[in-house]
Formats: sequence, C-alpha cells, structure tokens
Amino acid sequence: MKGIKKQHLPSKICPICQRPFVWRKKWERDWGNVVYCSEKCQRAAKQFRRQNKETP
Repeated sequence: MKGIKKQHLPSKICPICQRPFVWRKKWERDWGNVVYCSEKCQRAAKQFRRQNKETP
C-alpha cells in the first residue's frame, strides 16, 4: 500500500461502535480478518457474545 494517500485507504465500519476505521500498516497482512476498530470494541463484542450465551 505504499504511495497511497490517506483519503484513498480502504476503510470498514466497526460493528460495535458504528464508526469507520481505515487501513493501518500493522493490519497489512491481516486486513481481511480485521473486524473491530480497537481492542476495546473487540472486548465489548466478546463480552456481548458471552452474555447472550448465558441467557436462554
């Protein structure tokens, strides 16, 4: 992704906070699997799944 301007980077919408987030260098090899914008949202999703699992 070298040489691409910031406004042209790929982006996704976080399913937890509903905010857009853009591609980062550290996600270069794993961009297809990135779902959440932050660790906070990832933890919130995990907690949400855990709560729904406990409720019948």
